[in-house]
Amino acid sequence: MSPAQRFSNTLRFLALTAALLIGSCEEQKQVKGQSGLFPVELGGQSGYVNAEGLLVVSPQFEKAGDFMGDLAAVKLGGRWGYINTDGKIVINPQFDRAGDFSEALAAVKIGNRYGYIDKDGTMTIQPQFDQAFEFSEGLARIKSGTKWGFVDKNGKMAIRTQFDFAGNFAGGRATVRVGAKYGYVDTKGTMVTNPQFKDAGNFSEGLAAVRVGTLWGYIDEESKTIITPQFAAAGPFSESLAAVKVSGKYGFIDKEGKFLVNPQYQNAFAFSEGHAAVALGGKWGYLNTEGKLVINPQFEQAGQFAGGVAHVRAIGKYGIIDKEGKFLWSQEFTVKEEE
Repeated sequence: MSPAQRFSNTLRFLALTAALLIGSCEEQKQVKGQSGLFPVELGGQSGYVNAEGLLVVSPQFEKAGDFMGDLAAVKLGGRWGYINTDGKIVINPQFDRAGDFSEALAAVKIGNRYGYIDKDGTMTIQPQFDQAFEFSEGLARIKSGTKWGFVDKNGKMAIRTQFDFAGNFAGGRATVRVGAKYGYVDTKGTMVTNPQFKDAGNFSEGLAAVRVGTLWGYIDEESKTIITPQFAAAGPFSESLAAVKVSGKYGFIDKEGKFLVNPQYQNAFAFSEGHAAVALGGKWGYLNTEGKLVINPQFEQAGQFAGGVAHVRAIGKYGIIDKEGKFLWSQEFTVKEEE
């Protein structure tokens, strides 16, 4: 795999973790903060640069994840462990997979089972799950067999495995699927919105995107329809705006359903740190919350801003830009034709 292809994979990952616009709730994830260090790849090895573009952790890892707080997952010798912001290994590589720390715990995989460790590397919840994800609001979604449920930080089954799918908690609600319909449960496991939607996203800023038939709209935490289903696709609210799709184009609405940015873009990401990546004419640029293009479309791919920077790819170059669109760190590459 070429450096360009590897970086493309990184951007796809960033797009997902940035709650990239549309799709089923099973694909939506929440934006997370970073410590000011960002993974980069040089010569087939991964290291970290800071927000000024200076290399502060030399490339030495097979793979490197984002810092979440003061720790980041890295792969070395075929196994995953964790480093601190000085680049020192603080939890030895020993896991088959390693998730981000959230609420002081991280999901790790040993063999074919997932458990949870603390920041000392102590296994606080023994590996027993088929799938496991980060903690949110004191609970983590897990899968055992074909069903999903939630565990607390003591490893106790807080909400028994009973759902065909479950999302992370946000705003005291988690998306769940029963059969082919989506609804919401609260942290006690009470079904506060009965399964009725064709698809549904996580709550964000008090609203959640739901699909009725073929169209998306928004409900509030009382299950009341706030914005009537009318969009071909709808993303989560972020910074009081949400990207929606109408007649094949994306724009941004406010919480009353009024367009602040009329549908005109080929694709769009959620806002983060006052910027949203949008695609126009096959290139990506960035809007501000007033709907003004502040970084003209020029990139082949673009990630979401976090810690004041964003990962992007341009023709023959990939790297990290600041909010003025200037490259702080970059590496050139040549795409070779496959034989």
